[in-house]
Amino acid sequence: MRGHAFGPDTVWQKELEEAFPYEETPDQLRAVEEVKADMERPRPMDRLLCGDVGYGKTEVALRAAFKAVMDGKQVAILVPTTILAQQHYTTFRERLARFPVNIEVLSRFRTAREQRQVLQGLEQGTVDIVIGTHRLLQDDVRFKALGLLVVDEEQRFGVAHKERLKMIRKDVDVLTLTATPIPRTLHMSLIGVRDTSILETPPEDRYPVQTYVLEEDPVLIREAIRREMNRGGQVFFVYNRIMDLDQVALWLQELVPEARIAVAHGQMKEDELEQVMLDFIDRRYDVLVCTTIIENGLDISNVNTLLVKDANMMGLAQLYQLRGRVGRSNRLAHAYFTFRKDRVLGEAAEKRLAAIREFTELGSGFKIAMRDLEIRGAGNILGAEQHGHIAAVGFDLYCRLLEEAIREARGIDTVQPVETSIELPVEAYIPDSYVPDVNQKVEIYKRIAGLVSLDELSDLAEELVDRFGDLPPAVENLLAVAKVKVLAGRFKIKAISLLPGQLRLLFAPGHPLTGEVLVALSEKYRNMVKFNNAGDEFEIKLKVAGGCQREPASLLGRLERFLLDLEGREDHLSAASGAGSAPVQKIPPSFA
Repeated sequence: MRGHAFGPDTVWQKELEEAFPYEETPDQLRAVEEVKADMERPRPMDRLLCGDVGYGKTEVALRAAFKAVMDGKQVAILVPTTILAQQHYTTFRERLARFPVNIEVLSRFRTAREQRQVLQGLEQGTVDIVIGTHRLLQDDVRFKALGLLVVDEEQRFGVAHKERLKMIRKDVDVLTLTATPIPRTLHMSLIGVRDTSILETPPEDRYPVQTYVLEEDPVLIREAIRREMNRGGQVFFVYNRIMDLDQVALWLQELVPEARIAVAHGQMKEDELEQVMLDFIDRRYDVLVCTTIIENGLDISNVNTLLVKDANMMGLAQLYQLRGRVGRSNRLAHAYFTFRKDRVLGEAAEKRLAAIREFTELGSGFKIAMRDLEIRGAGNILGAEQHGHIAAVGFDLYCRLLEEAIREARGIDTVQPVETSIELPVEAYIPDSYVPDVNQKVEIYKRIAGLVSLDELSDLAEELVDRFGDLPPAVENLLAVAKVKVLAGRFKIKAISLLPGQLRLLFAPGHPLTGEVLVALSEKYRNMVKFNNAGDEFEIKLKVAGGCQREPASLLGRLERFLLDLEGREDHLSAASGAGSAPVQKIPPSFA
């Protein structure tokens, strides 16, 4: 589809970017350039910006929004909570104070009269940037010239919301921000349906959050709160059941009588909730007992201890987002994810808690999302489900088919390389004594299966020796088989097998061998080689001695030398060795 192609950067754009109070990370600068390049194309942008909490996603979105406004377009920024809407509103107002940009917020914190004024301004074009919650998705919201839609914390919106967004304007540029994309979104970005920018460089002076997953223990909770209070910090205590929140607050007050405790949840009146949050930010309370309302984008640097009750009831991305609320300063932060004593955890809950314990280093959001993809499945690309297994064809095959379809739609050549099947009596595997860890072993097998060049093979062999020591015979055989596969792929050899006394090489249609190559091979190997042209397929049979058949290394060496002989006669090969290559010439009768 065609959309609006934004113009190049203005002088004010450069002024805004130079006024950024921090040093941009290389990832941030690259993401900004990618977003701007997308905006300047006539095709509507659909870019996913994936970066951890505090990695500077908001600044990238702000620069894109300002670029849109400078081109006479309006910007809508959709956020999941009223608290985050207020926080973004403050940030945008501060950064754009020097420029004639009208910024408004649309959420339940505004009165009905104020909301009507904002809606009128959007329809007349006097409001340039609107920051809003789900209120932006209602039917009475109309824009005069919407040019950019920014969706913050994308994983908090349901598919129905996103479909509604698409219906608002189909030719609008869309920038989606998230730390942990849902499996459906992540999968779409991995296979190329959506463009992706990733922020991986952490801010300066940040430490990984110390993460603990354990049974609920009142003594531990009391000590964690007291330790944070003793160093002048504050605490988030998260429990996601509103009806029991006041009881939990009373229980905590008994545990830690000296703590000043406040309660916050999404069903409170607007003024009351706003006042509690402001008082907490002003450090009038030590502990905020709350629901997951704090999960999205909230930035309070003095809070450096998080306690989550019944963590096994929450999703993986949710746990990760909650942990991101602490550790936003140069202090060491602690996160405690607790579950009730004697509670039997389900398999998925155990995997989620294991993942949150495992991925503690800075910048783990993308890894968390990948693990979520593994646990939950990818979901339907064209349907409404966000997750679920594509069981009918298998995930790998499904991805490959989808990738082919996307490449075809983009006009990219989709000629598939020939997959070589090798059936030889050789022991080719990675023994437990060489690589004991199962995950590492699977990763190495995967890398070997994906090799496409001899240089890659050589690098991998060096890496294995460096990491695990000298190669045992079985691993040497495995790499030799991989080398044979790489060489065979160049000549469209679809199968290699061992017959009594000879090796059989079966070539696929369209192979690059010509009559001259076959003449040269017959001269070198004399009566050791036979050719057979059967319809579209072509086979070569190479004699091997009995001792060679019984010795795997010798057999693989013989096969490798023969393929290198083919490789070394490229002057005889058809110039167009791919599609449309010259047919095989008639073979002299004496060779048949």
